[in-house]
Amino acid sequence: MKMHLPKTPAATKRSTQKSVFVLDDHPITRFGLKELISSEPSLCLAGESDNAEDTLAKVQKLSPDLLLVDLTLNGRSGLELIKDLRKVQPEVDILVFSMHQEAFYAERALRAGARGYVEKSEGSVLLIQAIQTVLEGKVFVSESVKNQFFDKMTGRDPDEKSSPIDRLSDRELEVLALVGKACESKDIAEELKMSVKTVEAHRTSIRQKLDIRNRAELVRFAVLWTTEHAADEVSGIR
Repeated sequence: MKMHLPKTPAATKRSTQKSVFVLDDHPITRFGLKELISSEPSLCLAGESDNAEDTLAKVQKLSPDLLLVDLTLNGRSGLELIKDLRKVQPEVDILVFSMHQEAFYAERALRAGARGYVEKSEGSVLLIQAIQTVLEGKVFVSESVKNQFFDKMTGRDPDEKSSPIDRLSDRELEVLALVGKACESKDIAEELKMSVKTVEAHRTSIRQKLDIRNRAELVRFAVLWTTEHAADEVSGIR
């Protein structure tokens, strides 16, 4: 006859908690996120990683309830990782926690498969609120981004008023950002794990979509856009 031992309080607590996996390539940020999650009674830490490939393998093995992910990662885009995870582990909720401006990246992240977006400039209270909201099966974005989505849906924000950058695919946006950091095509190919020929094809497509005449003009545009975008992100940190 098999004996059924009563669950200990610790085991009962773990069974009612939701597990969160943390992906960020900055050790200090990961430490802070782990401390925050561990201090929340309804949450527990499933694991952590500093890179996309390791995360993909661990998430499939551990099956956490939620993945907290940055968009800027070593060797791979967070957006591409989100797309891959949606294919192999669709039941895992994904919340983006990034320095990149929500107004610019939230729509791309949601299209990729994320369920929410929080800027790193926001406080821990809002982040916990976002985690709980996503775990409840809802979408979490700021009110301004909700209004932005609504305006697009109702035609109050016609395409001609949107940024020309919106015409770029997620991969083209990554290439543009690296061009703006003075990376050559071979460096971009190595960073994004693609061929130089593919990088050149993306550069040509970017020029066509942005109505840029030549490579030199593309570099000038990319440097200016990257500099302005970085400045906006830094100014948003509190």
